[in-house]
Amino acid sequence: MKVLKFGGTSVGSVNSMLSVKKIVEAVDDKVIVVVSALGGITDKLIHTSKMAAAGDAAYEKEMKEIVNRHIEMVYTVIPAGPAREELLDNVNGLLSELKDIFQGIYLIHDLSPKTSATIVSYGERLSSIIVATLITGAKWFDSRSFIKTERKHNKYILDSELTNCLVKEAFREIPQVSLVPGFIATDKETGEITNLGRGGSDYTASILAAALDADQLEI
Repeated sequence: MKVLKFGGTSVGSVNSMLSVKKIVEAVDDKVIVVVSALGGITDKLIHTSKMAAAGDAAYEKEMKEIVNRHIEMVYTVIPAGPAREELLDNVNGLLSELKDIFQGIYLIHDLSPKTSATIVSYGERLSSIIVATLITGAKWFDSRSFIKTERKHNKYILDSELTNCLVKEAFREIPQVSLVPGFIATDKETGEITNLGRGGSDYTASILAAALDADQLEI
């Protein structure tokens, strides 16, 4: 079994997305694919949230650009049909949630660490469901259910023991292609969304490869 991690640049354009599909579908072995947010989206999410918190109404323009980027990607890489329609429903649902969060921040002029972590999680949640639909036969897994963190010294760190157990349980039966959003996690006590920090998708891939004794990990 192999674990392949594709960063933002690898899922940042139509051509690179199609290259990911070609690479993954050419692998004979079972493969777990970990993806980052579309290139530049994490920074844009952070920037937009700061604009909203500062009371800058121009955050709405930034939000529209985030929406357009994902919708355009869906229409370009996924052929017309039921799979595209289902994906669009899911993508629009996530983008609607995100829009509501930004509006709330704008209205109260406050951006808490908890809300910020939730906002940046949308990058990987969106990219991963697009790639899962793109790759034939891929099964999507929610990394928030098995990558667990705990708060120590005012920061979130991985609970390795719990995470290893949950990863093994989640992947007791490994499909031919598994698709996992990188970077994001949840607090083991509260269930609140957390993340593994910059480079977190590499970390996610490493966690999975180690816990499942993968033959190979490619970043």
